[in-house]
Amino acid sequence: MATMEADFVIIGAGSAGCVLANRLSENSSNKVVLLEAGGECRHPLIDMPLTWMQAAANKRFIWGNESEPDPDRLGRTEPVPRGKVLGGSSSINGTMYVRGAAADYDAWAASGLTGWSYADVLPYFKRSEHHWRGETAEHGGSGPMHVSAMKPDPVLFPAFAETAEGLGYKIIPDFNAAAPEGFGIPDCTIKDGRRHSTARAFLDPAKARNNLKVETNALVTRILIEGGRAAGVEFTRGGETHVIRASREVILSAGAVNSPQILMLSGIGPAAHLKATGIEPLLDLPGVGANLQDHPIALSFWAASKPVTFDSKIRLDRLVASFLQWQFTGTGTMSQSPMSIQGFLRSSAAQDRPDWQFQIVHSSYAARPWFPGWRKPAGHQFSLGVLLLDPESRGSITLRSPDPAALSKVQLNFLSAEGDVVRLRDAVRFMRKFMTASPANELVGAELAPGEGVANADEAIDGWNRATVMSGGHAACTCAMGTVVDAMLKLQGIGGLRVVDASVMPNLIRGNTNAPVIMIAEKAADMILEKA
Repeated sequence: MATMEADFVIIGAGSAGCVLANRLSENSSNKVVLLEAGGECRHPLIDMPLTWMQAAANKRFIWGNESEPDPDRLGRTEPVPRGKVLGGSSSINGTMYVRGAAADYDAWAASGLTGWSYADVLPYFKRSEHHWRGETAEHGGSGPMHVSAMKPDPVLFPAFAETAEGLGYKIIPDFNAAAPEGFGIPDCTIKDGRRHSTARAFLDPAKARNNLKVETNALVTRILIEGGRAAGVEFTRGGETHVIRASREVILSAGAVNSPQILMLSGIGPAAHLKATGIEPLLDLPGVGANLQDHPIALSFWAASKPVTFDSKIRLDRLVASFLQWQFTGTGTMSQSPMSIQGFLRSSAAQDRPDWQFQIVHSSYAARPWFPGWRKPAGHQFSLGVLLLDPESRGSITLRSPDPAALSKVQLNFLSAEGDVVRLRDAVRFMRKFMTASPANELVGAELAPGEGVANADEAIDGWNRATVMSGGHAACTCAMGTVVDAMLKLQGIGGLRVVDASVMPNLIRGNTNAPVIMIAEKAADMILEKA
């Protein structure tokens, strides 16, 4: 068994881990080791913003988790894509940069988590950003993470924006303001037409430092606890077991699925579950793996009445030309996803801030390269989704076995709360209302799904949602502040151990999770180095 030593050992080179590796190794006296179960992430499917869905489905880049059957979704399961490469899920996500609302963070602080108000976290959002607007009151202009503007479609965005205004909504220029509400186009973590993951933005500039060692293909088997303190980490690679001793701290940044799994494998978690799985409990901490939250998406699909969608651009000859344009210039079709418009909206007047994230994509989910005489196109279509941003339903992460190589159980439990059923039902009605309003209705043909066969009756829409609602890929809250870790992200009951990733959120923020996780890591670095 090989043994190494470091000041800080970071488990997971994902959205948080790469940030921490950079910040903690800035001081040359700190010896930092970063462990990643996957490998390098340099690949066209990852680098190209357009192909993020293909990257997220490629077994080479992901863990391969599948959710457990959901009793309130007709027993359905679905993939739970989590990145297993440098950059973690920031290497396979849709690149969207969304912070959530200021009120989300103020609610964390109001619950007793001192230091997590919007005023507290805004400087850390800004520190990471190299924003296309430059330095402003809301944005950073010189950080390592490039945040660029998505280019709106010149035909579709104006038409859908006019539709939104006709329905009484505002057009807003920036979803990352303190109170984002209305329609617009999102920002993305893209630099020069290529994905700017945390591996590219934070880890690449730090790799040459002598005090930072990055260990890839390293599967963590457990955290070593000695005398009530995290003393190091055990991992395997190529059939060999290795140990890294941590003189200062072990930092767990394996994500909302794998962080609770590693804690439980180490004997930290619900004692009864650990015993039933064959693991001797060291610390009974019931909150580990509980409180899983994710954003469920209600869907609908519409035919386009005109050839204005993405389908024209993926004819094989045009696609080859677009690839060459992207490869050599970082511009064109492949440098971003085909989003028509996005809106942050309230499902009802009872909501104090937006609880829906509404998106229109001018492409079919079944779209693929086509050419006359070879393969038929999917057809000109619009795919719509509404993410429920503050779901009441709660899921869990539990162990399948004591084998560290076995994937954990992911129980999403979507639609288990009646309030979620009602608001996602209303979301389907809203999508119908939007697409049949003027001037959107001039671009839209038939409703393909749910379709005319699914009436506006509650039972009909609920049946459609139970058959189709899917995950937004924003799993969080499984090692929550206040129950598993404290406001300094220190694990309760064990010294020298922090958790820093999406799992520490006490409640989901109302938006995509990558930007908040980067912020959490920036703030954690200051807390670890006692700069906060």
